Amino acid sequence: MKLDVMLSDSVVDAADRARALEAAGVDGVFTFENSHDLFFPLVAAAPVCELDLMTNVAIAFPRSPVHLAHAAYDLHLLSRGRFRLGLGSQVRAHVENRYGAPWGRPVAQMREWVRATRAILRSWQDGTRLDFRGEYTRHTLMPPTFNPGPNPYGVPKVLVGALGPRMNRMAAEVADGVLVMPFNSARHMRERTWPAIRAGLARERAEFEVTAEVIVGVGRTGPERAVRGLLAFYGSTPAYRPVLDVEGWGDLQPELNARSKRGEWASMAELITDEMVDTLAVCGTPDQVAAEIVARYGDCDRICAYFPGYAIDDDLIAEVATALRTAVRDSDVRPGHPGRIG
Repeated sequence: MKLDVMLSDSVVDAADRARALEAAGVDGVFTFENSHDLFFPLVAAAPVCELDLMTNVAIAFPRSPVHLAHAAYDLHLLSRGRFRLGLGSQVRAHVENRYGAPWGRPVAQMREWVRATRAILRSWQDGTRLDFRGEYTRHTLMPPTFNPGPNPYGVPKVLVGALGPRMNRMAAEVADGVLVMPFNSARHMRERTWPAIRAGLARERAEFEVTAEVIVGVGRTGPERAVRGLLAFYGSTPAYRPVLDVEGWGDLQPELNARSKRGEWASMAELITDEMVDTLAVCGTPDQVAAEIVARYGDCDRICAYFPGYAIDDDLIAEVATALRTAVRDSDVRPGHPGRIG
């Protein structure tokens, strides 16, 4: 099990952060759609470290698969084969009103974006004629001028951020891996996520990657308030209600949503109980956090740890990395997760 943490919002300090996080002992870094472009920090980090690099996630639908393929190709080349392209759908309001892009049927559209991006990358790699025709996107023209040719490090992996069973199943069918969204619980993972992944894996694929994204509260200054705030924010989104439903808290979602529309952010966090924090996030000392991560997500290949809205120094990140390696070594976790079949 490998550990990924957030790199940086901005390209400005990304190179320094990459060096510091590599010294802290993490395995990889990720960026996500925030207040800056998420590809630029990875461009700065790639030449100065040996960490694995990933977008987690790049919002797919506002970007052409050609743009995604070019970015993935160049980052894979720049990092000498250490880049993975993580794609996500976001929700309709953001896609239409923030990005100004069309919204269709997200699972079907994401299937096409993954297949189209991989088709473009494979046409460059293998020299085959590009001929992708879908409902949402079409790519049949790739003159030599616009073809970078084979990547010496191969074709980068394309992963999909997923929460619901349909998106997880689709990711297992067509992508190289799944990024399990961070608003989650052990029960939801066991009862909804793993069965969907198994259903999507029609054949054994040793390279299929399952990454659990985990909200982590760890530290000496009490990150609990920040964790509650993030859980309330996620819980206010209708798409995340199934996680609350599994735990018997589904009736809370409409109230969180109503308060979010009124801008009552502080009162939203007050609705998140201690039991919810313990179930939906992982909190405690580095050793406690590591043990709980292994207990919940020990079958996963990687962990993306989110430290939301509170300051965490690099020494503490190093303690978490060391504790996780120790917890994995001392556990019964073995290579291979139940998503793999055969």
